[in-house]
Amino acid sequence: MPRICWVEDTAVAHLEPITLTRAAFELVVGSSTLAHKAERFLTTGWPSNTPIDRGAVVRSYLAPWQRVRFPDWSINDPSWLGADRTLVIHARWHAPEARLEFSSPGHGDSPWIGLCEGQPACAWVSAEDAARLDPHGIESWFETMAAKLPSHEVGGVWTSYLWDLVARNADEIVRDFIHRPEPVPAPGVFPHAAVVGRADWLKIDPSVRLDPYTVLDTTNGPISIEAGVWVQPFTRIEGPCHIGRDTQLFRANLRGGVTLGPNCRIGGEVEHSVVFGHSNKYHEGFLGHAYVGEWVNLGAITSNSDLRNDYGEVFVPLGGDPVATSQRKVGCFLGDHTRTGLGSMLNTGTTVGVMCNVLPAGPLLPKHVPSFTAILYGKVAPGFPLDQMFVTARTVKGRRGQEFSLVEEQLFLDLYEQTRLERERAFHRSQQRREDPWPTVQGMR
Repeated sequence: MPRICWVEDTAVAHLEPITLTRAAFELVVGSSTLAHKAERFLTTGWPSNTPIDRGAVVRSYLAPWQRVRFPDWSINDPSWLGADRTLVIHARWHAPEARLEFSSPGHGDSPWIGLCEGQPACAWVSAEDAARLDPHGIESWFETMAAKLPSHEVGGVWTSYLWDLVARNADEIVRDFIHRPEPVPAPGVFPHAAVVGRADWLKIDPSVRLDPYTVLDTTNGPISIEAGVWVQPFTRIEGPCHIGRDTQLFRANLRGGVTLGPNCRIGGEVEHSVVFGHSNKYHEGFLGHAYVGEWVNLGAITSNSDLRNDYGEVFVPLGGDPVATSQRKVGCFLGDHTRTGLGSMLNTGTTVGVMCNVLPAGPLLPKHVPSFTAILYGKVAPGFPLDQMFVTARTVKGRRGQEFSLVEEQLFLDLYEQTRLERERAFHRSQQRREDPWPTVQGMR
């Protein structure tokens, strides 16, 4: 049975806050994950329906939670790594669409390493070399492999920051569309929906409920809608767009380049954004060029800016330090289990960590909100006690028939300690700026 092992390097820290609670290969772009795209590319030469034995080498604190999420995988398991030859794939590699031109692994071929932009992206290695994989030395392992194995250019691009995925999302929805399993609906199957553009650019599961006065606009790209979705009246969906299973749209205006779900509740205006599963934006408000984690709740009228008022380059705080994006359109990045209050206004390029409580203050809110903190009166402040946050998480997940498990609780306890220094730095900076309660206004739609 062919074996695939996903590995993470230290640069996954640049993909926070989303990668605080999941492996980088789980990041979504288009209508599928980075893992799905790489496997689709690398296994094109394998017989159809080939069973695959999967494993991963991830950050140590994340391993117990990954075992819960992927019970059939071998996570950070040395005995599994050394059992046989393995196809090792870099978690941040965004694979291309074109078929691999050299021989596929798993058919008696010799070890090799695949390069993306001159850097190792994947490798077909012996059991002995696979056994040397270590969560604290992925970069050096790839360097060793590159020095001794023949290399091939495999193409693709690197995912360095979350805004890279947002910028590519619309094109990736188009690329993924041909692989979607949903059928193209026959004429008259959804009589209440008005279709503008190409009808063959629709893939809609037959179980989808499309109410009257809904518009599907494929003028600029395809639309795919998975099973169980409910689209309520006065919703407009503009392609490219992908809507995950069991998502509900309430008078929403989706303006293209949008990926939602599964099991989200979305209303208001959304543009060029990725929203992970079980998150809510039920009410009016604008979400643009954003990347939002799981179990996030955006209160009514919560809006973010994705364009500076001087049309300049957007800088995003990572760990509190500004990083240039080389882009003019950058929204916000929100970690899992974060909540915003009624009327919150998020500045251009805002980063909010996990389990944060953001309350409105009139002006635009701080751009850097560390995990487990709150925004009170426009300033970063200590958040609720962890026990109270966990009670809320249990309530939120319980409403969707899921459990906030002890393993997940331990994950957030570990994260609380890991992010302590970032919080302390943010509190210190907030105290220094206390004499100036009105932050410089950058935001603009």
